[in-house]
Amino acid sequence: MLASTRSWKGQEMNFPLDPLDIHLQDHTEEGRASIYQSVFTNSSKEMMCFPDFPYPDDFPNFMHNRKLQEYITAFCKEKNLLKYIQFKTLVSGINKRPDFSITGQWDVTTERNGKKESAIFDAVLICSGHHVYPHLPKESFPGLKLFKGKCFHSREYKEPGVFKGKRVLVLGLGNSGCDIATELSHTAEQVMISSRSGSWVMSRVWDEGYPWDMLFITRFETFLKNNLPTAISDWWYMKQMNARFKHENYGLMPLNRTLRKEPVFNDELPACILCGIVSVKPNVREFTETSAIFEDGTVFEGIDCVIFATGYSYDYPFIDESIIKNKNNEVTLFKGIFPPKLEKPTMAVIGFVQSLGATIPTVDLQARWAVRVIKGTCTLPSVTDMMDDIDKKRGKKLKWFGTSETVQTDYITYMDELASFIGAKPHIPWLFLTDPKLAVEVFFGPCSPYQFRLVGPGKWPGARNAILTQWDRTLKPMKTRGVGKPQKPCLLCRWVRLFILPVMFIAVFFALI
Repeated sequence: MLASTRSWKGQEMNFPLDPLDIHLQDHTEEGRASIYQSVFTNSSKEMMCFPDFPYPDDFPNFMHNRKLQEYITAFCKEKNLLKYIQFKTLVSGINKRPDFSITGQWDVTTERNGKKESAIFDAVLICSGHHVYPHLPKESFPGLKLFKGKCFHSREYKEPGVFKGKRVLVLGLGNSGCDIATELSHTAEQVMISSRSGSWVMSRVWDEGYPWDMLFITRFETFLKNNLPTAISDWWYMKQMNARFKHENYGLMPLNRTLRKEPVFNDELPACILCGIVSVKPNVREFTETSAIFEDGTVFEGIDCVIFATGYSYDYPFIDESIIKNKNNEVTLFKGIFPPKLEKPTMAVIGFVQSLGATIPTVDLQARWAVRVIKGTCTLPSVTDMMDDIDKKRGKKLKWFGTSETVQTDYITYMDELASFIGAKPHIPWLFLTDPKLAVEVFFGPCSPYQFRLVGPGKWPGARNAILTQWDRTLKPMKTRGVGKPQKPCLLCRWVRLFILPVMFIAVFFALI
């Protein structure tokens, strides 16, 4: 059995530079994910760390991509991982060995400096993600072939300087589209966003100025969402989404407002709309040589550039389609990880699911379970049971996230499910009996990654202290000017305030009758 880090070769990530000096490229490369220079994280540091490796106290809560790279490099050094990784290596083929049904082994073909090599692996983890192959639906826009301006996908975007004085249309109201639009609004002459279905827009700064995910992603929130009547749950969800501003007034309201599609995280967009430097328009009906005509009949004239912020397609060109079925943008995987029909469970897809939770703790837990399955210390259900579970989960996803969100999942529910397979799920009732202080933080506080290292294999002795001190690390980088004692949130106060109003209303009602 090869170390799980070695099987990271089973992905298209041909790192171009020395592993300790990887920097942001100013151009895109085929087969590799790409980001723009101004990318910051949408998850806060306490919610996106490796669960046994907290970020340093002085790291900002939401990090620039270079800061995140610094953390990952430190993690690799701490865990002595670099010796297992082959950089500048492209995986061009993964195939079953002739005796796969007995050994579960794979032939892996790689390319390095123009030279092909083949090696036998006992197991493969595919970790290429789903932000590599751009989705460019040009056929959906009549007249686009006539358009004389520039037209490209958002993965090609790097920085705003070259757009000075230009008129830019951004197609898509996702995170990339909104980031690019707001950044360009400071240099371009005019920026418009065209959206087919709208989106909820959230701020990284949540109630009382705390990071959004440390208040929003909690076990108590998940408990209410999963147990309240649908009408009340939907009302509460929309109330939270509209807490910062009324989406109807800004032209952003989603067509199906109760779907739990991934929201957009952008702190600038509402202000840019208020100032008139970004406008939101409906879907484009057709293009002309120099303009776009929207479905409401309005026209954006003199367009210099159209940026397709239209997401990505899922593709695994290095492996036979029969292993990981990709049809109608769906990949059939048990728990989003295991191809269910393999004779031997020696392949796992890591990082394919998407949720409000951060990627790092999600893939950490996925990998922990996958390695135990590959080693044989955990077993998978029968093929029939796995397919039944996939169909059942698909139905739930359609209800919560809509037809376009096939990789979307509920973070805490999913993490608890994976953790239960390896005995790492925290037992909340037992915690309340044995460690009430910790239990309150675990249930009412942020569902931080440390929770999944409290018990079970991979248990980390520092997990309890990390949970009890997570707010200290959150507040530390903001205390650059001392004006008083740092104020931690009262985990129960916001819920008490929520229920006070209906109680007062009922009391007044009975007092008047």
